[in-house]
Amino acid sequence: MCGICGFTGRLATSEEILENMKNKIIHRGPDSGGSYIDDGISMGFRRLSIIDLEGGHQPIYNETKDMVITFNGEIYNYQELREDLIAKGHVMATNSDTEVLLHGYEEYGEDLLPKLRGMFTFVIWDAKNQTFFGARDFFGIKPFYYALQDGQMIYGSEIKSILEYPGFKREVNKEALENYLTFQYSVLPETFFKGVFRLMPSHCFTFKNGDLKIKRYWEPKFQNEENKSLDEFIEEIDAAMQDSVKKHKISDVEVGSFLSSGVDSSYVAASFHGDKTFTVGFDYEKYNEIDYAKALSEKIGIENHSKLITTEEYWDTLGKVQYHMDEPLADPSAIALYFVSQTAAKYVKVALSGEGADEFFGGYNIYREPHDLRPLTCLPRPIRKGLGAIAKRLPKMKGKNYLIRGSKDLQERFIGNAFMLTEEERERILKNPTGNYHHTRLTKPFYDKVKDQDDVTKMQYIDIHFWLIGDILLKADKMSMAHSLEVRVPFLDRMVFDVARTVPTKYKVNEENTKYAMRQAAHRYLPDMVAEKKKLGFPVPIRIWLKEDKYYNIVKDAFTSQAAQEFFKTAEIVKYLDDHRAGKADNSRKIWTIFMFLVWHKQYFEETAS
Repeated sequence: MCGICGFTGRLATSEEILENMKNKIIHRGPDSGGSYIDDGISMGFRRLSIIDLEGGHQPIYNETKDMVITFNGEIYNYQELREDLIAKGHVMATNSDTEVLLHGYEEYGEDLLPKLRGMFTFVIWDAKNQTFFGARDFFGIKPFYYALQDGQMIYGSEIKSILEYPGFKREVNKEALENYLTFQYSVLPETFFKGVFRLMPSHCFTFKNGDLKIKRYWEPKFQNEENKSLDEFIEEIDAAMQDSVKKHKISDVEVGSFLSSGVDSSYVAASFHGDKTFTVGFDYEKYNEIDYAKALSEKIGIENHSKLITTEEYWDTLGKVQYHMDEPLADPSAIALYFVSQTAAKYVKVALSGEGADEFFGGYNIYREPHDLRPLTCLPRPIRKGLGAIAKRLPKMKGKNYLIRGSKDLQERFIGNAFMLTEEERERILKNPTGNYHHTRLTKPFYDKVKDQDDVTKMQYIDIHFWLIGDILLKADKMSMAHSLEVRVPFLDRMVFDVARTVPTKYKVNEENTKYAMRQAAHRYLPDMVAEKKKLGFPVPIRIWLKEDKYYNIVKDAFTSQAAQEFFKTAEIVKYLDDHRAGKADNSRKIWTIFMFLVWHKQYFEETAS
C-alpha cells in the first residue's frame, strides 16, 4: 500500500516539485520514497512496506529499463501471474506484485487488467514510445486523480499532491457542490476542485502527445440464477469468502481486522484466523458497540483492542478528517473510521474490513422498500401520483411519507443510500443555484443498463456505482491511510462478486432479513445474535450533539461565516439548525452535509490556500 504522484513533461524544477508532491502524501507511505524523472515524465512514490519488504522498492523497471511502474494497492493473485510470466520468458528481479504488473503489461497490454485480482491504481511509463498508461481497480477501492494543464497530465493518489503543481489554480467546483447537497458526497468525475478529475473504477487511460484517452475495461453485471437452491448459494458464498479472506491475508506483516457488532465485519473477523480485532464506540449507550465486539472476539478467540471516542475528540478531529478526505464527505461515520484506523495502526500495518457486503448481497435496510411499497406501486401510475400530490398537502402525520415515496418511480426516489436535500431545498438554500440540475440525470444512464432487472437489483447496481465509490470506499481509503494503515476488503473481490451476481433477490431480501443468503453462510461461524443483527453501520449521535449549546454554536458560527455567505443563503441554513434544536424536525443529516462542506472549505481555501 502506497501513494503515487507525478506529472508528464519536464520543468526546470521537476525534482523539487515532485518532492513536494510526495511529501503531501507521506502518510500513505512513511517507510520509503522513490522517484523517476526523465524528459518525458516525473513519477513519485511513497511506500508502506507490506510485501517483499526488502525488494519491493519503487519505481520498478523492466529488464531493458525502458518501462517503469509505480503502483498503489495489492494484487492477490500475483504469484500465479508471476509463474505464468516467467514461463513466457520474463526475468523478475524481485518477489513483488508491482513487478508482476509491469511484466504483465509488457506481455498482455490492456488485456492484463481482467486477469488481475486485487485493489490497485498503477501507472506505467513507456519511454520508448513516450506513452503513459494507468488503471484503477474494478470497484474503486484505490483512488486516482488527475488534471490536465498546459498539455501535460498531473496525477496523484490524493488531490493534495496535484495542488502542489506550479500554476494550478484552486477553485471550488460549484456543480459538485450542488450534487453533493443531494448525495452527501462528491459524485461527478470532476471533483470539488475545478479541473481535477477522478479516474472511475474499472477504467484505464493512455496519455500520449497531450492526448488523453479513457476506456472502461470491465463492468459488473448481475444475472440471477433461479435454478439453484438456497443451500447451494450458501455453500458458494462461504467458499468464495473463505478463499478471498485467505488471499487478502497474503502479507509479510501482521494482519488484523476491524470489528463492529454487524455481520459483515464479524464474518470476516471470524474467518481470518488472526490475533487482533479493533473496535470503537461513543460515550452514549445506544452508540457503543465495544461490549458487543469484545464478547464476539472472546467467543472466537481473538484479542480485541477498542477505543471510546469522546464527544470532544470527535469534534476536534473534524478539520483533520476533511483535510485527509480531499473532498467534503458528510457521512458522520467517517470520523469513527478515522479513530478505529488510528487504534489499529498502533498494532498492525494491515486490517481487514467488511465493506462491499451490502452492495453485493443486498444488505441495506432500504432494499426492503420495494416489498414494503408494493401495495402502492402495484396501482396505476396516475393514481399513485395523485395520492402523492394529496399527501404532500397533508399536515405531518403517520403514513404521509409512505404515500409520497410510493407515488414515485424507483428512479425518482432512489439515488443511493443517502438522499440529503431535495431539488426544492437546494434551490432554497444555495446562493446561486444553476437552475437546470436534477439528480436523475446522473443515475439514469445506470438505471438504463439494468432496466430489465428487479427493483432490488437495480438499487444494488446504483449503489455500486455511486454510494460504494463516493462514500464507503472513499472514507475507507482516506481514513486508514491517514494513519499509514492498509485496509483490505475481502467482500470486494471479483471471485466473490462472481457468486453474488447470481444470487436471486428472494435470497437477498425477504420478510425475515436483508443479506439473507450471506447471513446463512455467516451462521457457520457466528452466534445467531450477530448473524441476524439488523444493519446499523457506525451509529454516531450527531442529532443529540446539535441540540447542545456548545456544538449548536460551533455550527451556527460556520453557517454565518464569510464562506457560508459565498455559497448559501445563511438565514435558510440557520433555520435548519434552529428547527432541529427546537424539535420541529430532525434536520441533523442535512445540517451535517452543509457543515462538512464548510469545514472542508476552511481546510483548503482559508487555512492552507497559500
